[in-house]
Amino acid sequence: MEHLYEARILLVDDNPDILEMLKNILARRGFQNVRTASDCRSARLAFDEYAPQMVILDIMLPDGDGFSLMRDFRLACDSPVLFLSAKDEDNDRLLGLGLGADDYITKPFLPDELILRLTAILKRTYFSSFQKEREDSALVLGDRTVWLESGTVHTPEGDVTLTAKELALLKKLNENRGNIVTFDALSDAVWGENYYGYENTLMVHIRRLREKIEAHPSAPVWLLTVRGLGYKLKKEARRPS
Repeated sequence: MEHLYEARILLVDDNPDILEMLKNILARRGFQNVRTASDCRSARLAFDEYAPQMVILDIMLPDGDGFSLMRDFRLACDSPVLFLSAKDEDNDRLLGLGLGADDYITKPFLPDELILRLTAILKRTYFSSFQKEREDSALVLGDRTVWLESGTVHTPEGDVTLTAKELALLKKLNENRGNIVTFDALSDAVWGENYYGYENTLMVHIRRLREKIEAHPSAPVWLLTVRGLGYKLKKEARRPS
């Protein structure tokens, strides 16, 4: 994603009027890549097919609830989630945020507030200080090419998309290619100063990143582990001419 307004957004709400209103609000502010879903089943299908970079999610759905849906989404990737719900009880708000949601807004809401919070999340997630707005076009890793601006990996089997945190990890490693990047440095690049307790989560993200950039993830040749210290990206990685 080169620009904020290119973000792929998934809206999930069982009220068709609210879905249409949300689409219109986003369209008027320049967001055009928007999909909608009205229940958990269609949301899961849309999530798998569309790979959204942002999810705006209701809690009360006809075939489940937004909390469970968010848990399912987070098993696949860590796209940011904003809860937009008529439930304004403190317990629901705390549960949503405790599960890792990026924000929680109650209905009714002001369109300007929604846009402000949405853009804040997108900027924080995809355009924070550890990412340059523009970078050299691509990183070649064997038979795979990583397009750093869009977070897309071209593989012999087809294109796959990196999550924001996977892309942040790869960029940090690429900035220091050939050198060891410590666990602390990687965690700080992704989660900021308050990264303590993310060691196991870091390992999970590294594993998922390898599944996308390595031909054989269980025997990596590019993203290497330096036992007891951290990781490094193999020096021989080159850029296409």
